[in-house]
Amino acid sequence: MSLVRLWSALLALPLLLVLFTVTRPGTYPAAALPPAFDGATAVQLARELAAEQPNRLPGSGGAQGAARWYREKLALFGLGAREDRWREDVPGLGSTELVNLVTVVPGENEQTIVIVAHRDNKGTSPGANDNASGTAALIELARAYARSGTIPRRPTPQHTLVFVSSDAGSFGGLGADRFARTSPLARQAVAVISLDGLAGQLAPRLEITAYVPSSPAPAFVRTLAVRVGEQTGASPALPDWLTQLVALGLPFGYGEQARFLATQRSAVRLSTSPDADSGQPDDAAGMNTRRLGELGRAVETTLASLDGRIRVATATRGSLHLGNRTVSGWALQLLLVTALVPFGVAVVDLLTRSLRRGLVLTGAWRVLRIRIAASLGLGALAFAGALAGIFPRDTNGPPPPDAPPIDSWPVAGLVLLGAVAALGLIRARRRLAPSIFVSSDEALAGYVVTLTVLGAVGLAVAAVNPYALIFVLPSLYAWLLLPQASGRQAWRSDVLYGIGLAGPILALVALESQLHLGPRTLLYAVGLATSGVVPWADSLAFLVWIAAAAQIGALVSGRYAPARGQTSGR
Repeated sequence: MSLVRLWSALLALPLLLVLFTVTRPGTYPAAALPPAFDGATAVQLARELAAEQPNRLPGSGGAQGAARWYREKLALFGLGAREDRWREDVPGLGSTELVNLVTVVPGENEQTIVIVAHRDNKGTSPGANDNASGTAALIELARAYARSGTIPRRPTPQHTLVFVSSDAGSFGGLGADRFARTSPLARQAVAVISLDGLAGQLAPRLEITAYVPSSPAPAFVRTLAVRVGEQTGASPALPDWLTQLVALGLPFGYGEQARFLATQRSAVRLSTSPDADSGQPDDAAGMNTRRLGELGRAVETTLASLDGRIRVATATRGSLHLGNRTVSGWALQLLLVTALVPFGVAVVDLLTRSLRRGLVLTGAWRVLRIRIAASLGLGALAFAGALAGIFPRDTNGPPPPDAPPIDSWPVAGLVLLGAVAALGLIRARRRLAPSIFVSSDEALAGYVVTLTVLGAVGLAVAAVNPYALIFVLPSLYAWLLLPQASGRQAWRSDVLYGIGLAGPILALVALESQLHLGPRTLLYAVGLATSGVVPWADSLAFLVWIAAAAQIGALVSGRYAPARGQTSGR
């Protein structure tokens, strides 16, 4: 461990860089004109939409009625809406015709500022908050730039303003994804604000995570947070730093902002409702009408602040937003990658010393290879389950947490997969049955081989997504101490082994706290892999990590032995 302490001095430079890259992003100046957003009108519109079209399930008659209602409301102010119709597989609904409605207010240049709100709901409640409130706010915001109406028309904006009423937002933001990927207006966007449930009882929050390791521009986030604070009297909540870091390592951002961030557009979602279905009726009686007016005015003043700038920061590089401060993502990545070096040096030294001693590693490698094969078999079984509809697949983004198959346990399928997995593990276990006696050299060989493979896993993870090292590094350094701890008090080895498992546990905790999935969190984590959100290289690396963790566990518990027929040669 002296080598680890010596080489840990390398961390000083990237750590200083992290500290020096902590910045306090400024806010764009407020506009001179007061906001014209009429909260009472927005509340009336939200109630009307929820009452007239309570079931706005994509592809249904109610969804068509909601689209017609939206166009009629805009027409009262002389505004039109272009239709974009297409068919897409919607989770739980199959192939469905969807429609986006896009209103454009030309500005002095072609750069756009996009305001987006989805019209649809799950059809289980009227959706007064989620998302009749966002749709109503979208109409009221567009009214300020109408050709006719009850308020004087605003001056021609500097940027082209785009108001998007999207479809299938309750099913993973499919309409927002369509607009972000196909519309030239989206490619010109300098900022995107998603309005998602503005009249809920929860405190306002800003969602900034994506399903790629990126974040919205700090000045944009800070400006929106300040404007919300001016209207509500309190700053909106942001994901805590640990959740943000986990979301960069395991990108699981859900919602319409994630769709735009995935195309390198700076986007933030403003919301007062949970991402997962709370089970509570979403009707007009439960709306926080005062909050809808406050947040509508906050978005309008943010829009004016953004439009007042000739140049708006658009960078979407990964970063941590900590209230009024921001930590640069590249410095964090450098710190995480550098943290591999002391471990790598120690493992190379351990491997070299073992070979010089004549320690035979063949048996340890063969038994680890059996475990890797078993782990890869479990991965293949999960992907087979995706083909059978047990897990999500090909959803072009994170699967909706409250849509099939995540919203309910596919019990029969899971039991079948569990039975097949159990049979495979039993067969592998027979080949891994411990011998009567395992020498200290054989146990050391097991540690050396496993730690070497873990180092390779760390390098693979760093090559794909350095942020994901936060899930691997605890196991590297905790389990590096195990060869020295073996033979002493058993509880020390148990504690070190538990610390090594902290990384994956951290990911599950962050997923649950963000999406409130409860016992379904593990199912959702598997779904992130089978749907392609987690890159296949990371999925393979994690399966190898599971095999290494199993081997370390066997060593710690005294159930380890080299593959049968193999000896240490001593």
